[in-house]
Amino acid sequence: MPTDIRITDLARPELTGFQRAALEFGETQTVDLSVDAVLGAAVVASGLDDFGPDDFRARLDLWVREVDEDPDRTGLGRLILFGNVVRYATNRLRTVDLLRRHPEIHDVEIARPVIVIGLPRSGTTNLVNLIGADTRFRSMPLWESYEPVPDPRETPGPDGVDPRWTRCQQMWEAMRTSTPHVAAMHPMEPDHIHEEIELQLSDFASYNQEWVGRVPRWRDHYLAHDQTPHYEWMRTGLQVLQWYRPRERWVLKSPQHLEQIGPLLRVFPDATVVVTHRDPVAVVQSTATMMAYAARMSYRDTRPEWYLEYWTDRMRRLLERGVRDRHLLPTDRTLDVYFDRYMADEVGTVAEVYDLAGLALTDEARARIEAYRAAHPRGRDGRVVYDLRADFGATPEQVRAPFGFYFDTHDVRIEVR
Repeated sequence: MPTDIRITDLARPELTGFQRAALEFGETQTVDLSVDAVLGAAVVASGLDDFGPDDFRARLDLWVREVDEDPDRTGLGRLILFGNVVRYATNRLRTVDLLRRHPEIHDVEIARPVIVIGLPRSGTTNLVNLIGADTRFRSMPLWESYEPVPDPRETPGPDGVDPRWTRCQQMWEAMRTSTPHVAAMHPMEPDHIHEEIELQLSDFASYNQEWVGRVPRWRDHYLAHDQTPHYEWMRTGLQVLQWYRPRERWVLKSPQHLEQIGPLLRVFPDATVVVTHRDPVAVVQSTATMMAYAARMSYRDTRPEWYLEYWTDRMRRLLERGVRDRHLLPTDRTLDVYFDRYMADEVGTVAEVYDLAGLALTDEARARIEAYRAAHPRGRDGRVVYDLRADFGATPEQVRAPFGFYFDTHDVRIEVR
């Protein structure tokens, strides 16, 4: 039976010795959150200096400046952001260099992908990992997404393991130590299939920054601009990965696509699209709890009420745009998946996806999917018990109120009462 996890210190974190030591170390570090510092560090890390088109600089500037101007951000939080954006800039340098040396990558076809879209915490991750267990599909594990282009100066270790995998495993272990309940809420093992919007980060785009910081200015910029160029950059990233390790078809997923259906289909016009649905209250309470819990390492004041308000509004925006643009989805290549029905019959849902995508669910594929399920049982790392009233001072009815339009459009079962 899964172990229940009840997080009762969201507002006043009870820090472990490791967490205190990490935060104290962060306060001793001087972090230059500027575009020049980030790009300079990436040049040193890669030995390269051609970043390609420089329109990304304004976006990078907004990313780092919004955090730099936030006095509530901890030194550790600043240090983590700096390390991440240097990695993204390094990935950009290596991608530009690879494309210069191998322009044929631009001709690699990304044909008929299966793309899962829908609210966060609505089964998208589980579903894409089940489908990705079928090795006919090309998917993107976390370790590969973090460093899509290998460093040509590196070779596998004595055990034959890619050093990128090893670094990703080290990051996962550090996360499990610093925020141990993250494993129960959002597994991040190296081989776990990750969202392809990770590839947009080297273009300093996507809504990802909202998941790692309090960045409403970035949110507004992102929502106000056409994301098609960044989806094209993402497709180029997929072409790079396909060039390194070809497969028959891709399986992709990201909740961001729900509000970017237009750019998504402009870039992947022959996609089969799976749209997941869940009670927004369940989604919001899970997201707000996870974010408020993780905030203890990046912010001096965790402010759980901020996360509840922000993510209630953010999920509303995602759903409003998804409902608005629903007509853009091809009716003969779109499947709605409802969370309660999916949880009751995961393999049956996968079979529906295969049928819609025109792909046979072979005995071998079914066996691989069942093997993945057996190795990843629900609640393997514990099951978080949520309490909106106790943790956020809000009722399910209050959180659900902005989502009437969604319940009017889709047959979603209410989970949280």
